[in-house]
This record gives sequence, structure tokens and C-alpha cells, in this order.
Amino acid sequence: MEEACDRCTTIPGRAPFETLTLDLFSRKSNPVPCSATRSKKRPRCVEEWSSFEPLTEELLSLILDKLDSNPFDKKAFSLVSRSFYAAESRHRRMLRPLRSDLIPTVLSRYPSVTHLDFSLCPRVGDGSLAAVAGSLRSSVRSVDLSRSRSFSHVGIESLAVNCAGLVEINLSNRTDLDDLAAAAIGKARNLERLWLARCKMVTDLGLGCIAVGCPKLRLLCLRWCLGLSDLGVGLVAVKCRNLRSLDLSYMMITKKCLPSIFQLQYLEDLALVGCVGIDDEALLSLKQGCKSLEVLDLSNQRVSLLGLSSILSRTPGLRQLSLAYYSLVTHSMSNGLKNLSNLQSIKLDGCQVTSAGLKSIGSSCISLRELSLSKCSGVTDEGLSSIVKKHKDLAKLDITCCRNITDVSLASITSSCTSLTSLRMESCSLISTEGFRLIGKSCHLLEEIDLTDNDLDNEGLKALSHCHRLTSLKIGICLKINDEGLVHVGKSCPKLQELDLYRTVGITDKGVIEVARGCPMLQMINLAYCTGITNESLISLSKCSKLSDLEIRGCPQVSSSGISAISVGCRQITKLDMKKCYYINDAAMLTLARFSQNLRQINLSYCSITDVGLLALASISCLQNMTILHLAGLTPNGLAASLLACSGLTKVKLHSSFKSFISQLLLQHVEARGCSFQWIDKPFQVELEPNELWKQQSQDLFVE
Repeated sequence: MEEACDRCTTIPGRAPFETLTLDLFSRKSNPVPCSATRSKKRPRCVEEWSSFEPLTEELLSLILDKLDSNPFDKKAFSLVSRSFYAAESRHRRMLRPLRSDLIPTVLSRYPSVTHLDFSLCPRVGDGSLAAVAGSLRSSVRSVDLSRSRSFSHVGIESLAVNCAGLVEINLSNRTDLDDLAAAAIGKARNLERLWLARCKMVTDLGLGCIAVGCPKLRLLCLRWCLGLSDLGVGLVAVKCRNLRSLDLSYMMITKKCLPSIFQLQYLEDLALVGCVGIDDEALLSLKQGCKSLEVLDLSNQRVSLLGLSSILSRTPGLRQLSLAYYSLVTHSMSNGLKNLSNLQSIKLDGCQVTSAGLKSIGSSCISLRELSLSKCSGVTDEGLSSIVKKHKDLAKLDITCCRNITDVSLASITSSCTSLTSLRMESCSLISTEGFRLIGKSCHLLEEIDLTDNDLDNEGLKALSHCHRLTSLKIGICLKINDEGLVHVGKSCPKLQELDLYRTVGITDKGVIEVARGCPMLQMINLAYCTGITNESLISLSKCSKLSDLEIRGCPQVSSSGISAISVGCRQITKLDMKKCYYINDAAMLTLARFSQNLRQINLSYCSITDVGLLALASISCLQNMTILHLAGLTPNGLAASLLACSGLTKVKLHSSFKSFISQLLLQHVEARGCSFQWIDKPFQVELEPNELWKQQSQDLFVE
């Protein structure tokens, strides 16, 4: 070739196909297709076009399979040539539209989509669903409408009747859907998975239509469906014999529907959280067991050991059991657990436990791999040591807020459970440096560890950095840590994806720079109230191209140049909290508007943003959630213009002082588009609370 385009190059003297180079991963916001796709009339296009001919549809499909979820990669791919564009259109199976008015156009380009996620569209009307039914009649299998409004039973019926392959639909959180919508769902004859959480207006009549019309249901979620009773649930159990998963949490059901539920021969997962009508009498009345049941959630239930033992004796195949906020865990519980030889996970969060109770669990549950004792009172070194010593294959352990355990428990955990992959021990303040050394020395398979609000120092953090597989590290409110310890994390934990340094006051740019250099896979970092960091930290983090969640609230030395660096380098950023970063101004907003097109949530409170900066964010079509309190440069007119321009907003937090200055008609118009307002009456606060004072106040509040 005489000229080289920005997508294709050749090396002189070599065959074109052998030396073809495709920049499929360009970070340019609007990558330009090679000249071969811009003009058919130029002679040199024949040579360029022939370079792509050996790449068959199958090969192009294999390339697309290797691309990650970053939309810029597939966009760059589609702009290489017409054949690449067509291949990418046919290959795409999952679609997440940003605006409902563009749905017909988008569907015409992607005819093979099987999964439609409308979570970014707050308003999806019946016309849009009719367009889906017309364009994807034979391909669509899954539709998620759990965050969308404006559609009715008419749109649902269009999908149910015309899309014969539809097997999954999520209609959760639509509190206004009634029996007409349920009847429309009942026309989806091949439906297998249905979510109706918080659809409070659906009654037994509507659920009966679903039960009769959708006999192939395998998963049904009815959580918080307060309009349903035993009659509707019983009918589902009779008609939908293939049910595998059933969520009846927080429903007004009683013992009348339990016998029919336990006759479901394929039922594997049952949730009965907070069902006040399910008591000891209901559980004792069961005559038939459910041998297929593997997952049972009885959290927040008012049942005694007698009722619990009754249901456990009828579910011998359980693998996971959740009893969160159950009354008291004692030695007597072993009678109910001794027959559960397959039990691998037990959650006792918020329970009052005894050492004897933990010992009995350790003796009865011989296959235990996950144990959660979060916020349990009564957990001691004796009880915890007794259970971990008997379960050397334990992979996940949660002892959050078990404030009485010491290094004695850590010695037992680290000597017995060397296969741990997850350890959560927030607010275990009696653990010393020696305990953390034991973790780093023995638990080399750890992938997740939460040490928030612990007495962790640099020596302990250095020891923990020996866990080279760590992907998540939470060390917020650890006031003894500084850069010396954090540097070891950056040098030794290359797989780290999540780092929480909330109010870790000793951290400065030096530590953050080392983390950014050594942890290229970083996706989330919380630097809130780390007052020592500056723009240098953000500039270094801008090299972490996968970063999607950044929190820097209360970092007064950060300014617009730091945010601009993040905008340019981290194109996948979706959540940004800049509250009380006083030197961030409109310049940062303009850069965000240009480069951060994936941004969904932003907190700008106390920043130096004016009408110009806020209005610039309107070009970010993904933006859904904004918190804008105490912006000195913001006027009522500027706010009104921004609310109108940001068409995708679903939630906005504003100071109540603006309410009287904004037209009620405008607010109603924005709300009709699917946006909700939260009016905050909070006084202006300039000074940041010292970390030590804040921690003491938090502890005093916990004690009270």
C-alpha cells in the first residue's frame, strides 16, 4: 500500500494477509474505519478489501468471542470494514439500550439478540415492546424490565404472544402491575423463569392465570407480593410441577400452602424469609418431605427449635441453610443438623450463639465449606476454634463484628483452614499484628479479605500482601496504616480488583501510585477522606483502564486536572463520588462529558460546579443518578435546564431550597420520564471531621 490508515498497516515485501494488523482495542472515543470502508471508488481499496477476504464469518465470530465487555472494543471492531460491521451485528446476543425511542433502529441492526436488558431505560412504553416483539420474534429469549416503567399489560402481551422463544422475563419493582399484566404473562407458554418481586397489586386471580398458562416454569420469584395468599401459591404448586426455585419471602402465606409446595418433586431452592404466617405449627404439620431441596432460607422467621428440627428432618438433601436472625443457637440444634450430611453452607447472621452451639454445628455438619457468623453475639475464641478445627476444607468464613475474638481464634483458623478463599472480619478490634501475620503466612489461597475497622498496622499489611491471589482487599478505617504498608500490596498483589481505603488517613500519593503501578486489573478503589492524596494519585490511577468505580469524597487536594486524567484513561468508569472536593470545577465536567460515556452515577456535592458544568453532563446518555447538594455556582435556571437535558435520569438528590424555585410542571415532566427526586434539608458543612473523632463517634453510636 502507498498509504497506511489508522486501522490497517502492511510491511513492505510481505504478503498482505500475513502482515495485517488490526487495532481492535483502540481507546479512541470515535475510531474511524480504515479507508477501505470509506470509499469504493479509490483503486487502492481493492487491495485493502482483499486483505479481509480470508477472514470467514466463523473466524470473525471467534475473534468477537475473545473480546471483553468493553463496548469500545466491539465498536472499534465493527468499524474496521463492512464485513466486520455485519459480523458484529449478527454476533451480538445481549443488548442494553440507552433510550427507548431508539429501540426500533437498534433492533434493525442487531437481528440475533437473545437477551434484552432495559435497566438503563427508565421508560419503556408499549410501543417499544411491540417493536421488540416484531423485530426479535424468533430470537429473543430473555427480557429484563425490572427498572423500567410506562409499559402496561398491552406491551407484555405483545411479547408473550409473539415471542415463542421467550423463556425469561423480569418484571420486579412494578408495584402498579395488576392481574391484567399477570394474565398477559400467562400467554407466554414456554416461560421458564419469572420475577415479580414487589408486584403488590397482583392477586391470586392473576397468579392463577400464570400457573395455568405457564406450566414450564422452573423459577418463580414472588417476594413482597402482598396481594397473594395460600390459594394462588397452592395453584402454582399444583400446575407448575417443574419448579426448581421458589421465592415466597415476605408474603402473607400460612401452613395451608406448604404441603403442596413440598410435593414439588424437582424443587431445589426455597426462600421463606420473613413469612410471619409460617410458625412452628405450620412446620410441624408437614407430613411429606422434599428430598430434592438443596437451598432453604428461613431467615427472620419466628420458629423455635422444634419447628426447625421438623422441617430439617424432611429435607435431608440440603446443601445451603440460612437462619439469619434466628433466635438462639444452642447445643440442641445438633439434633436437627445431624442428618444433613451434604450441608456445605450455613448462615447464622445476627443470631445469638453459644460456644456449645458452635461445637454442635462443627460436629454435625461434616461437609461444611461456608460459615457466616456476621454480627452474631456470643461468639468466643472457644466456640469459633472448636468449629474451624473440625472443618479444614472451609473456604468462606464471615465473622464480621464478632468483637470478642482474639489471636487465639486466628491461630485456629490459619492452622486448620488453609484453603480459605474468603475471610470477612470487619470490626474485630482485638486482633493484633500477630494474628494478621498468621493469615499472611498460612492462607495463601485467599482471594477476598475484609479487615475494615481493625487494629491493622504496616507489619500486618505486609504479611497479608503474601496472599498473592487477592482480588478484593478492604482495609478502611485502619488508622495505623500508611504508605509503607500499602506499597507491599502494590508490589505483591497483581490480581487486585477491589481496594477499599475509606478513611485510612495515613495514605498519600506514594502508596496509591504503587498500587496503580502493580495492580493493572483494578476496577474499584475507595479513597474517601484520605486527605493526603492529590492529583498525582488520580493521574497514576488513570493507567488502570478497567477502573469503573472511584470514590474520592473528602479529598480536598484533588482538583479538575486529576478528574480529567481519570476521564481520559478510564473509559469504563461508571460510578464517581467527588463530594467535598472543593477544587473540582466545570473543566472536569467538560472532560467527563467528552470521554466518560459509561458514567451512570455521580456525586458532585460541595464541588465548584456551575450551570455550565452540570449542563455538559447531559451528553452522557448513560447517566442515571446524580447527587448535587450545595453547589454554590448552580442557579435554578441552570438546574432546570440540566434536568430537562439529562433525559436518562432515574434518581436525583437535591437540596430542598431549590424546590420552591423549580416549576412544578417541569418536575412533573421529569418524573413522568421515570426520574424520582429526593429532597435533602441538610445544612452546609465546610470542615471535615477528623478521622479519629469520626471513628470514636461511630463506636459510641454502636454501643448505644
